Amino acid sequence: MKDKSVENLDSSLDGYKDKILEVNKGWLEWDKDLIFNVRTQMGYEIEFDANLQWGCAPTEALLASVAGCMAIDVFFFLKKMHADITSFKIDFSGVRKPDPPQYYKSIDLQIKVNGEGLTPKKLDRAISLSHDKYCSVYNALRKDIEVTVGYKLNED
Repeated sequence: MKDKSVENLDSSLDGYKDKILEVNKGWLEWDKDLIFNVRTQMGYEIEFDANLQWGCAPTEALLASVAGCMAIDVFFFLKKMHADITSFKIDFSGVRKPDPPQYYKSIDLQIKVNGEGLTPKKLDRAISLSHDKYCSVYNALRKDIEVTVGYKLNED
């Protein structure tokens, strides 16, 4: 039996992510020591701290942003495929190059999702769409970063 909600997904995504701001702005200002305050144009604040005492490292924020971008996509796509999601979580980790520039060599995302109407086919399709086409953060990364995505479906 074919799952029409997966097959017709592309046509149902018209307008998805059309409301982005083409130019994003903000500011970063030194506070003290190696602590910097960031404010986005929408008014959100982040503290970056090289010593990890008062804020997160920029690399932590990047890793969280990859997970966040993929989470938004995958969740949205699963809802479009008529899934009734009761919980959704992504555990993420990244392995960095030990010497400068200490970029991520690999990123691992493990999605844990529970609910009704979820199938491996739907999850694979949602992940593929995010990874290959829609996740702006992932697509802004170096092309030599190995990114793996796995999932656990309807497990606690």
